[in-house]
Amino acid sequence: MSLYIHVPWCVRKCPYCDFNSHAIHTSHSTTDAIPESAYLDALVEDLDQDLAFVSGRPIETLFIGGGTPSLMSGDFYHRLFDHLRARLNITPDAEITLEANPGTLETGRFEAFRKAGINRLSIGVQSFNSSHLKALGRIHDSEAAHGAITAARQAGFDNLNIDLMHGLPGQTPEQALEDLRTALDYQPPHLSWYQLTLEPNTEFHSRPPDMPDDDHLWDIYRQGIQLLRQQGFQDYEVSAWSRGDSASRHNLNYWTFGDYLALGAGAHGKISLADGSIRRYWKTRQPEAYLNRIGSRTAGNAMIAPEDLPLEFLMNALRLTEGVSERLFCERTGLPLSSVGVKLKTARDEKLLVEDRLQATALGQRYLNSLLERFL
Repeated sequence: MSLYIHVPWCVRKCPYCDFNSHAIHTSHSTTDAIPESAYLDALVEDLDQDLAFVSGRPIETLFIGGGTPSLMSGDFYHRLFDHLRARLNITPDAEITLEANPGTLETGRFEAFRKAGINRLSIGVQSFNSSHLKALGRIHDSEAAHGAITAARQAGFDNLNIDLMHGLPGQTPEQALEDLRTALDYQPPHLSWYQLTLEPNTEFHSRPPDMPDDDHLWDIYRQGIQLLRQQGFQDYEVSAWSRGDSASRHNLNYWTFGDYLALGAGAHGKISLADGSIRRYWKTRQPEAYLNRIGSRTAGNAMIAPEDLPLEFLMNALRLTEGVSERLFCERTGLPLSSVGVKLKTARDEKLLVEDRLQATALGQRYLNSLLERFL
């Protein structure tokens, strides 16, 4: 089982961001603008209402996302983990990841995060090109991006992810590859490398910037994956690359349809219940409303209908390059493989799935949406 914790505040909302993030009031200092103590109390009260979901199961991964979780102090996380460990069986080797953004990391903050118990960082660099960072609405520049990675290393964070986007406004293929080469110079064990998309309800969607054309996007992708593979990286998931055994264990739990608790404003969770049913649930989205609620902060929930389980499972599992075993389908959905036997045969006859495993072929990966439509 995993635990996801959402910190909804950021310095400024980026024009491409469709996550649940809310800009702090810039008239105050960060310390004054974010109600750390009140949010900690709300998270603990929220968890107390959800403990029945745990049923004694160990927590093997934690992920703190946002927003910008690195705006919170090391003391906040120290106190948070004290409360979590008092209530949950967090395994000694648990992967504990914090999203950190350059521009929010004054001296000593990484050391405080590590001392609090965080052992993995995901640094939201996005680009090392200051002009592209400005176009993305980021608050940091190239110097801050380099500084964040260096500071993380100096604080002892060997297990880190560098988060990069490509297909940025005005970006050429060579500039995209230069970003990738710069990241690789730091020898990270993990990279998230994905194309910028214009999501609904964002500023970029309503006022689209000048984006690279499809030919340029294909050149970036083709040359980028060649470079990554030359450097020993494997794309174990659609946009995630790792070397050795450095794949994100937390994300692997998502893609293998595992269970995860949700805490924090707008967080989403998934739980398998004792009767075999599977529930998705979500927390109150607005930070102020989340803080002011008493008891449970769950805003809604929905059971996954048995007929929808195959698609739900495969939408996650087929993101993995190596797929999953057929046995895992039965374990995680409670359904026999025969429930999708005819559809599996059709997909395999069309060379979209490999034999004896739930894994997309190269053709299936290329037409993944079409493959998934067969399981509607």
